[in-house]
Amino acid sequence: MRNRRSLIKSKEKHSTNRITVSTLYDDVNENVEKLMKELGHSSDLAVRVIESPHQKTLRAAVIHLDGLADDSIINENIVDPLIQWLKENDQVLTFTEIEEQISHIFTVSQLTVIENWQEFVSAVLTGDTAVLLNGSTKVFIASTKKMQSRAITEPSSQTVIKGPKDSFTENLRTNTSLIRARIQNPNVRLESMKVGKVTQTDVGIMYIRGIADESILQEVKERLKGIDIDGVLESNYIEEFIQDDGMTIFPLLINTERPDAVVGNLLEGRIAIIIQGTPFVLIAPVMFSQFFQSPEDYYQNHYTSSFLRLLRFGAFILSIYASAMYLALITHHQGLIPTTLIVSLMAQREIVPFPAIVEILVMELAFEMLREAGIRMPRAIGPAVSIVGALILGQAAVEAGFVSAAVVIIVAVSAISSFTLPNTSIVNVTRGLRFIFIMISAFIGLYGILLITLCIWLHMSSLRSFGVPYFAPFAPFRLKEQKDGFFRFPLPSLLKKSSNK
Repeated sequence: MRNRRSLIKSKEKHSTNRITVSTLYDDVNENVEKLMKELGHSSDLAVRVIESPHQKTLRAAVIHLDGLADDSIINENIVDPLIQWLKENDQVLTFTEIEEQISHIFTVSQLTVIENWQEFVSAVLTGDTAVLLNGSTKVFIASTKKMQSRAITEPSSQTVIKGPKDSFTENLRTNTSLIRARIQNPNVRLESMKVGKVTQTDVGIMYIRGIADESILQEVKERLKGIDIDGVLESNYIEEFIQDDGMTIFPLLINTERPDAVVGNLLEGRIAIIIQGTPFVLIAPVMFSQFFQSPEDYYQNHYTSSFLRLLRFGAFILSIYASAMYLALITHHQGLIPTTLIVSLMAQREIVPFPAIVEILVMELAFEMLREAGIRMPRAIGPAVSIVGALILGQAAVEAGFVSAAVVIIVAVSAISSFTLPNTSIVNVTRGLRFIFIMISAFIGLYGILLITLCIWLHMSSLRSFGVPYFAPFAPFRLKEQKDGFFRFPLPSLLKKSSNK
């Protein structure tokens, strides 16, 4: 925690460490010495000075960071051609002639020439190789990045039965390639910037020109440029800075690790924000109904998709209201319960020494702890601990007389319902709202549940995601967009792109 706190807004700390914009020296040794001093004589800084056997004043320094740059590319495409050129060239050349010839001997995919010290240091720190010439203030930057990244695997948090099985990785270039492989269109645009004073994290903005709303695109760029933070370690660091309302419990951006989900949103006019170092891509703007949509909805029959989508909406409501409704009825509105059922419930509660609110809270907290334990435990035993722990805990609590069997069933139904939701962000919302409804129902009953429900509806109707109404297409009501709301109409009848205005 101390390390993360130190990454947030420490302006005084870096006022003395800022790199001033300046040109380079015309002496190789001075440039190398200044760079080593600026990087604290780091042991992974590799510097190789190559001299011409014919001109003693003609020297070149090849500089890169070990581990970030590809050694094979450096040796085969930079060092070997440079040594060969120095051996064969026995004529006395001017600096202009040397610079022109040097730019043609390197066989790398990308070669740029800069004269700015800050850009030079930044290129070395990102894995590129810099070539300095004695007597010149120019630097040749060769693209030699070798980012260590895991292989493309199946999504771990957003799985589907039918559909693509690949997912994003922590490498930004790998993620952009997965998107471009699906949209082979010249209108796909990728704009890059760096966020974070210390980490200088690469952030990519991807959209389709002609489909994405230009005003929303400009707003996304301005918010990203306005982020004042020292480091970006995950997509949530970006999300909390650029969302419209930082105090709401509802997510105002979607994060996904599925390339097909990003492509689908790009085709609807949305914008993807890709962050180096995390497999989760942010999508903006979003609407509340999108959190109940799964990519698999479009890979199977629309009748099945519509049924499953309605099931998710119902599960969301059940997960929030089940425990609170039971508590309100058993505490304040016993007259609304059928006689046979109330007799059975009272018989179960006869041996329970605690009030209903204590029963509900204890079991809800116990299930939340089991869920968290299942996540933190090693993957091989995590699910087993959650399932076995829940079964044993629930049965033992009933037999011991601490809680009634009805409470265990209600709490279990609430927990299981939340697992049907396809996005973890909305799952976390149900976990928070469930406790709010439980507490209010214990004091006011159904009247409190109705009051909080109205407040939530009003709050959601007031939310915006980059200017787009969050509760659309239900509020404001848009008839044409109902084809992909509660139900999923056949694909030929759906609009080709969404209206984000």
